[in-house]
Amino acid sequence: MHTVLQQVINGLSLGSIYALLALGYTMVYGIIKLINFAHGDIYMLGAFWGYYVINTYHVDFIVALLSAMIVTALAGMIIEYLAYRPLRNSPRITALITAIGVSYFLENGMSYLFGANTRNFPQVVKQHNFTALGISISNIQVLILVTALILMILLQLIIQKTKMGTAMRAVAVDQEAAALVGINPDHVISFTFGLGSALAGAAGVLIGLYYNSIDPLMGMTPGIKAFVAAVVGGIGSVPGAAVGGFLIGLLETGVQAIGLSAYKDAAVYVVLILILIVLPAGLLGKNVKEKV
Repeated sequence: MHTVLQQVINGLSLGSIYALLALGYTMVYGIIKLINFAHGDIYMLGAFWGYYVINTYHVDFIVALLSAMIVTALAGMIIEYLAYRPLRNSPRITALITAIGVSYFLENGMSYLFGANTRNFPQVVKQHNFTALGISISNIQVLILVTALILMILLQLIIQKTKMGTAMRAVAVDQEAAALVGINPDHVISFTFGLGSALAGAAGVLIGLYYNSIDPLMGMTPGIKAFVAAVVGGIGSVPGAAVGGFLIGLLETGVQAIGLSAYKDAAVYVVLILILIVLPAGLLGKNVKEKV
């Protein structure tokens, strides 16, 4: 029982990172039906920005986190403006290929500019482990989980309680009808990219603190797993993305706990296939019939 509870704690910590990433995927898809495969590399940019400001300016965790969110939000909006907006009326496959191209551009650009070597993320928060009833939990795990939950609650408040959130929901339902009532779809889409990218930047700083290492290719695998989490939860559903992220984190740590760590990635994709077969819309997604 102690082992199970320990893995649940580890899984929730990791799952909160996937949840933050998955929220970016699901919001962008909900607005413009685009799978932004460069999203994992925005997460990488957030980690590198946190590394830079902590080492250069010796700031604390909160400053590093907030500044990373601002920088990655701007990066996300710039990418949307330069790479995706010109293709707004193009076939979806064109935008999808462009997203993959942007991903490779960011990865190889960072490798060229800063080198491909792994760097140790500065431990701006000193780790302390607490043990109770045979279960060990660190202050960093608590910090990651609490920060992720706060950000997810704030996101939900923005979507449900603000004018921009109302505009986001309107554009997601019908972009043309939203434009007719005075909503600027371009502004809403740009804001959505910025919001999702800010969450990815926060996740990058948190994962750097958790694993103590970053590199230019660190966004590839977590980005794909977060996409799986979004699909499992129901792509387009904000609560579904959060649930999917936690489930993927629990699954991954569970597979590692039983001694099959070499197959942890395969287990995630097997779950994706099963979900698509049994529940094509995901756990909290809605089946929507397209009009002919």
